[in-house]
Order: sequence, then structure tokens, then C-alpha cells
Amino acid sequence: MADFSVDEYVRPSNGEPIRSVVLETNDSVVVVWHAHHGQEIASHVHPHGQDTWTVISGEAEYHQGNGIVTHLKAGDIAIAKPGQVHGAMNSGPEPFIFVSVVAPGNAGFALAEK
Repeated sequence: MADFSVDEYVRPSNGEPIRSVVLETNDSVVVVWHAHHGQEIASHVHPHGQDTWTVISGEAEYHQGNGIVTHLKAGDIAIAKPGQVHGAMNSGPEPFIFVSVVAPGNAGFALAEK
């Protein structure tokens, strides 16, 4: 069993949002993200796996490709299926912190076309 505290992995940055890897196995990759107001997690895809975001704090506009945007806030869960475009911009005053679980661990990554 592995357990962790999100606070141990939060890494604020005034540059790009920081991605802190908690655990990486063949089964999944668990990451904690931290984005300040106005910072963006670039829209991307995982061609061979699902990405599940659990929002810990803050709020963001969640971009799903094809102009689809929804609002995420603390307590929400967003699931991007394999190949689905997803990304976010912190739209609130507080840090947007979430845990991402990509499964399987070799799901791949590619930036979405703009």
C-alpha cells in the first residue's frame, strides 16, 4: 500500500505549473499539480490511457477540445478517456491543486493541436 499527503508534493512556481510525481508504475502515474491564478496546464492527450483529475483546492476552466469548456472546483473529479483532449487554466484567485492519475503508466502524452 502507498499513501501520501498532497501537501508534501505541492510545488508552487511563478513560471509554468509544477508537476510533482508521487508514484510511477506500469499500472499508473500519480501526479500532484499546482497552478497559480492564470497559469495553464496545456491541452494534451494520453493516446493509450485515461487521466482522472481529483480537484483538491481552487477552481479552473477545464478544456476538453472542440471548444468545450467546463468549470472545475474543489471536490470535483474530471475523467479524460484515452485520446480525449484535456487541459486547464486556473480561473480563480486561489491555487488550483489537483491529483492526476493516468492509467496505465505507459498511456503516452502528446500536446493537443491548436
